Amino acid sequence: MARESSVDHPADLPASRSSDEGTRRPRLARWMVSGLRHYLGDTPVRLDLWGALIDEPREGPALVSVRIRSPRVALQLAYNPWLHFGEAYMRGDLDVEGDLLALLTGIYRAAISRSVGRPVVERASTGLTRNTMPRSRANVHHHYDLGNDFYRLWLDRDLVYTCAYFPTSEAPLEEAQEAKLEYVCRKLRLEPGEHVVEAGCGWGALALYMARRHRVKVTAFNISTEQIAYARARARAEGLDRQVEFVEADYRMIDGRYDAFVSIGMLEHVGLARFAALGDVIARVLDPVTGRGLLHFIGRDRPGALNPWIRRRIFPGAYPPTLSEVFTRVFEPHGFSVSDVENLRRHYALTLGQWRARYERAADTVRAMFDEAFTRAWRLYLAGSEAAFLTGSLQLFQVVFTPRGSDRLPWTRADVYRGMHVGGAVPALVGLPDPAGGRYP
Repeated sequence: MARESSVDHPADLPASRSSDEGTRRPRLARWMVSGLRHYLGDTPVRLDLWGALIDEPREGPALVSVRIRSPRVALQLAYNPWLHFGEAYMRGDLDVEGDLLALLTGIYRAAISRSVGRPVVERASTGLTRNTMPRSRANVHHHYDLGNDFYRLWLDRDLVYTCAYFPTSEAPLEEAQEAKLEYVCRKLRLEPGEHVVEAGCGWGALALYMARRHRVKVTAFNISTEQIAYARARARAEGLDRQVEFVEADYRMIDGRYDAFVSIGMLEHVGLARFAALGDVIARVLDPVTGRGLLHFIGRDRPGALNPWIRRRIFPGAYPPTLSEVFTRVFEPHGFSVSDVENLRRHYALTLGQWRARYERAADTVRAMFDEAFTRAWRLYLAGSEAAFLTGSLQLFQVVFTPRGSDRLPWTRADVYRGMHVGGAVPALVGLPDPAGGRYP
């Protein structure tokens, strides 16, 4: 049994409160404790329910303390914890002292354990949200047009806002993000002079890297005004503006013919109802003989909508798909062959940990740029995302595919990994020096 100590006695109550009301407050608090403990799992948490009751963890000292400031907030948590935990934390109606990541990891682990062995329920309707072009633009503006100065505070120097690839767990973020860019290029087996199309290019890091290091031509599409402006300016500054074209347009507007198709971190924003449209685009523009593609996206092991608070406050319109949803809606209608699947879940957890540490160091600046509620919301988003990847609630998939019957990809993966674990430099595959000696074929 958890150790309880009521702090609600007549001296603590307002003079106007009746003795019946004083009796009800700790009784209500005790009733709510069991539900909250079920939600929190086995994490050693100290609960402080609006000063009516202090509930200590069942075993050992508390790793984290959660204070719920009113019965109203506790009732909201009982009704829909996945939405109202974030809402209350944003407002300051719920405070967390101690290890926020440990708390959230425990919550996710408890949710996973409750779902094991249960049949998958019917997919939430949010997964079928029809992200029209206007709605997609509004969703992107909500998140990605917060200002480049904000993202510079905690991303790497190239503003790569997707999962990094860590050749070793000790690699710094800048090295890991460059390794991810190279990793993607190697999986695509890019050759000089080829033409690559990128759907959803962020601040342009991958497009510029492909042009600079692998000497390909790139056409990159994005609907974030701020990101496109930054990418174009950087291309001009690096003398790559004739080699890389940044187009401010929706992925559905892609046309032409390309040797390779790549999308990093966009599929989860497409929406399940639009997966077929994405497949149609890929089939229309990818060379039917020599073409190949790579999708890098946040996903799940089983169908389920994104956390409702994340959907409301951080990523409206987003949906993390399962592999089967991607295969049946994007690849199979057009006969694409999946040649490689990799899960980089632990790499994303490590990426988020580094982002979160940088964010915390810049929290005072974020607060001055926005406000306290925004600062708390993004702290919770980063910590919650890290917990989701640590526990396996979310996955990070990279899928390589080709037209049916293509022999474009080599026999083994040896070329993908050669030199990737050499500290510091991340060599390209097109005749550049290998830090370990020699040259790549």
